[in-house]
Amino acid sequence: MKVLGIESSCDETACAIVEDGKKIISNVVATQIPFHEVYKGVVPEIASRKHAEWILPVVKQALKEANLTLEEIDAIAATNRPGLMGSLLVGLTFGKTLAWACNKPFIAINHMLGHLYSAHLENNIAYPYIGLLVSGGHSIIAKVNGFDNLEILGTTIDDSVGEAFDKVAKFYGLGYPGGVVIDKLAQKGDSKSFSFPVAKIDKREGHRYDMSFSGLKTAVIHQAELFLNEGYEKTNENICAAFQETAVKTLTSRLFKAIEDTGLKTVVAGGGVAANSRLRAILAERKDLNCIFPPLKLCGDNGAMIAGVAYHFLKRGERSTWDTTACARIPQFKRGLKNLEDFGRR
Repeated sequence: MKVLGIESSCDETACAIVEDGKKIISNVVATQIPFHEVYKGVVPEIASRKHAEWILPVVKQALKEANLTLEEIDAIAATNRPGLMGSLLVGLTFGKTLAWACNKPFIAINHMLGHLYSAHLENNIAYPYIGLLVSGGHSIIAKVNGFDNLEILGTTIDDSVGEAFDKVAKFYGLGYPGGVVIDKLAQKGDSKSFSFPVAKIDKREGHRYDMSFSGLKTAVIHQAELFLNEGYEKTNENICAAFQETAVKTLTSRLFKAIEDTGLKTVVAGGGVAANSRLRAILAERKDLNCIFPPLKLCGDNGAMIAGVAYHFLKRGERSTWDTTACARIPQFKRGLKNLEDFGRR
């Protein structure tokens, strides 16, 4: 089964064709970074307009690189949640219209499921495992029982880790996108230069695996001098190194508790922050674990992850109706949720 997947939840216009949920035949991503860089963050209106301008050329390019026609495509999928509403509507509307015009099965996909599925595209991974979903909008630790069956163990109670990276980079004028810039600068700094605080909410009842990045962000932006250790200079490189170390260890400390409590030894990461070099290094140090990351090209938003996870829904006989719409948020993204498809299918 060849599935054409469209992803437009934020500022990447992406389309890919994947066969049987594994084989990537083509994968095209048009980035909008140059258009948002001047604002040091994504401007929703600009994002949606660029999607509308680029969606047709990107889909055509994906078909061209795959050397396929629309007649040879078996089904079409598109992201419909969560994300920027205007951006979502462009890809979703295009995908539905294309499927209707070509009389192809259509299915709308939660792109958070896609992020966790990204590692499956190049690896054979058995369920269950511990999933670490880290992106600009989410920081989630889950027990993953199936491609659409996640038991949320912990999440952030305020900012996501990716959001914290972006806001710190914006405040210090480091560049955009923030996570990439901080990762590079951190490699030139000393992580021991600052002793930034770590939120202790995991000590509270019911929050064993939860995280908080708001206090860390505030400390780095407004109170850095208070946490500067003796003998070190306040340089951007040192700030980035210490901030990144604290943020990543906040994630991994909760992750390791989940591993200990569940007894699961396989960890699968997904999302833009899964590309962070320090996160990968810390998990690589745990020789007792099987830590699986997507390739860097699949950590960010892409159509391959949408087409890949869509294959399994389609194989199960599921389809979306033509009145399926977009949803910017998923309120049921909370601890204990068993099935993310309980919300937003329509």
